[in-house]
Amino acid sequence: MQKHRAHLGKRRWQNANRRLSESAVDQLVSLGSRVAGLNDDFVCQYLNDEYLSKFLDESSCDAATRRSAAISKWLEQELVNKETNRRLAVIDEGFNVLPRVSWKSFMRFTRSLIQNVLGPLRDSIVVGDFSSGASTSRRRTEASRPNKFAPKADLTSEVWQYLPIIDREAPLFGQYSLFTDLRSVEGAILFTVPKKSDIDRCACKEPDINMFLQKGVGAHIRKRLRRFGIDLNDQSRNRELAREGSLLGTLATLDLSSASDSITIETVRQLLPSEWFLYLNDIRSQAVSIDGELHRTEMFSSMGNGFTFELESLIFWALMRATSYFEGIPGVISVYGDDIIIPSTLFPMGSWVLRLFGFSVNPKKSFHEGPFRESCGGHYYNGIDVTPFYLKRKPTHLTDLIRVVNQFRRWVFADPFRRYELPATYNMWLQLASLVPKDLWGGDDYALDTQLVAPVSPISRLVRVTGDAKVSEVGRYIAWHHSNRNRMLTLPSESFPSLITETRCRKRRVVLNGTTLRREFFVEEL
Repeated sequence: MQKHRAHLGKRRWQNANRRLSESAVDQLVSLGSRVAGLNDDFVCQYLNDEYLSKFLDESSCDAATRRSAAISKWLEQELVNKETNRRLAVIDEGFNVLPRVSWKSFMRFTRSLIQNVLGPLRDSIVVGDFSSGASTSRRRTEASRPNKFAPKADLTSEVWQYLPIIDREAPLFGQYSLFTDLRSVEGAILFTVPKKSDIDRCACKEPDINMFLQKGVGAHIRKRLRRFGIDLNDQSRNRELAREGSLLGTLATLDLSSASDSITIETVRQLLPSEWFLYLNDIRSQAVSIDGELHRTEMFSSMGNGFTFELESLIFWALMRATSYFEGIPGVISVYGDDIIIPSTLFPMGSWVLRLFGFSVNPKKSFHEGPFRESCGGHYYNGIDVTPFYLKRKPTHLTDLIRVVNQFRRWVFADPFRRYELPATYNMWLQLASLVPKDLWGGDDYALDTQLVAPVSPISRLVRVTGDAKVSEVGRYIAWHHSNRNRMLTLPSESFPSLITETRCRKRRVVLNGTTLRREFFVEEL
């Protein structure tokens, strides 16, 4: 008995997230082309066109080359920004932005819109938050939100003056001696994340205190925009408007190229009230370190800054609202970052105004004619949801398989007619689903990659095994308290989730109402 127990004690843990066979990998990679072979209509062909459009084939281009290409593109955009700053700084007040509308009149109206949204600059706005992203002082593995509520923190020289206001507005920070081990830095640090097979995407790691203050501004703009019908916590409105635009043709969807990297200093200076510009200019990173070399930016803020998303949303909304007013074209103006929706008849002049301020309308993702519209991840053709799903890297594990199969099922059910027009999709789904252990079938969340959506009661699910990262207990308490203080406020999510997730998983039984479920039968239905 003792020997038997000793043997059990040495039981080896096995990863439940097993690796996929080459056959399974081939089936997943070829899914788009196989769907296209079912039907030659727009829906199937569009899925095939999009399915591998974001695929990162690391074997075709090495990481150093992709990173170099991304940095080169970022620096090229800075040259464009420099020209935009120069042009806007000397523009004549009598210049006609629109027919019979002077620069002076257009800017006065646009500034008033932005002033109404921002309201007065109050001390309480300095109280922001942290994300779990890396900062100039912490690598991603050490950058949990609680750990940032700690004495150690970086900041730029312009931010020191706001520390007494933080202490006054958040006295709990001083009580626990937060932000006492401070280091001055020149600015942010540029890094890249995977994007496509030939190029990465650039973002910046901000100094800790700068990020804290930036997120306070972002949260304020986000809250104030809701008063004007722009809810940056909800993408569903833009998706519904895109559907309406594809059906009726009355609304256009615009998408901008490198939008956040195109917000120039002079654009913000000219559009925002002076007190707001000066504050945002102080708390942004005015320089970025690129491989140890300091670059003074022409852009106002980049991806990674805590208010970039909200600021660009505010600017695009105000510019399009002003254009609509002066052109005498009423209708819906809706924005979510650089996803912009305007009346179709406003598209030419709206695009012109955006270009005037240094923004570039992406012709491949902007639509004002025809039956197709796209916004906030929603793709529509004549009112039908044709939103594709993507395979972004080579599938290697069971979780990759589950994610693709769940997204395929969502695609089939997105339109009520698709299920019956394409009955062959059932066999295709069943072929892939059969590669998933039957006890992981069940549930109804298409976003999961740990449980297969199927019309049966769930028995088990995969649970990722995470490392034992150390978390400051004081930081955990402060983070909890701070969340309660801002419990009515939804802050933006991470801009750059990693393409590489933890592959180690345990299998755990599903418990509902204290009862572990047992499946008595199996239903083979889509």
